[in-house]
Amino acid sequence: MSANPQAAATEPLLLKQDDAGVVTLTLNRPTQFNSLSQALMSELQAELERIAADERARVVIVAGAGKAFCAGHDLKEMRSDASKEFQKQLFRQCSKLMLTLVRLPQPVIARVHGIATAAGCQLVSMCDLAVASDNARFAVSGVNLGLFCSTPAVGLSRNVGRKQALEMLLTGDFIDAQAALARGLVNRVVPPEQLDAEIRKLTDSILAKTPVAIKLGKQAFYRQLEAGLEQAYELASEVMACNMITADAQEGIDAFVAKRKPQWQGR
Repeated sequence: MSANPQAAATEPLLLKQDDAGVVTLTLNRPTQFNSLSQALMSELQAELERIAADERARVVIVAGAGKAFCAGHDLKEMRSDASKEFQKQLFRQCSKLMLTLVRLPQPVIARVHGIATAAGCQLVSMCDLAVASDNARFAVSGVNLGLFCSTPAVGLSRNVGRKQALEMLLTGDFIDAQAALARGLVNRVVPPEQLDAEIRKLTDSILAKTPVAIKLGKQAFYRQLEAGLEQAYELASEVMACNMITADAQEGIDAFVAKRKPQWQGR
C-alpha cells in the first residue's frame, strides 16, 4: 500500500496476473477497502469481457488488495449525486458486472479475506466458487445506513436459505467465515497463509478438465436454475447431447475405458 496519496491515486485500480491460464484480477483500492467505484467497476467489466473472448484463459480469480476483499459501493461517490437517474445508472452498472461474472465462460473464484460487505458480499455470491480465510467476515450492512441491500440480496438469496439471507439483510450483522461456509456462501475456509494454496487446488482440478465441458456445464448450470423442472431437464438433456458429441467427450470416455490419461483437444 502506498503511503503517498498522490502516488496511490496514480496506481491502477485493477491489477491483472496471468499464470498459465489462471487469471487473477485484484481490486486495487486498498485504502478504500476496495470499494466499487464506477471507475473500478468499468475496468473490471472491460477486463472480464476481454477474458471471455480469450480461449487461453481457463479460470478467473477475483481478489482484493490490502486488508479487505471489498467493502461494497463507494459511499462518497453514491452521495455525490442525489438524482434518481444517477443512482439507477450506478446500480445498472453494478448489475451488469454481476451478470457478466455468471455469463463468463470460465469459472470465477472469489479469494476472500478481511471483510466482504454489501456489494462486496454480493460479489462473493456471484462468483461461481469462493474460498475464504478464517478471518473473513461477511455482511449486507446497508440497512444500518438506511439503505436496504436489495441488489446484494439477489446473489445472497441464491446462495443461502431465505431465512438466513433475510436475517443478514434485516439486521446488517456480520457472519464469520465458518457461518458463511455452513450457509453455502463460500466453498472452503482455511487459515490466511493457506488461502492461495487452497485456491490452487481448485484451479489445478479445473485445469485438468476439458474447457469444452466446463464452458457448456457452467452455462447450463445457471440456465437450468432459473427454469421450471421440466424445462430444466429439457435444457440439460440438450446440453448433454451436445457435450457427448464433442471430440473431448469421446476422447475422455475412450481414455477411461483404456485406463489412460485423456488427451484433450479443446473441442
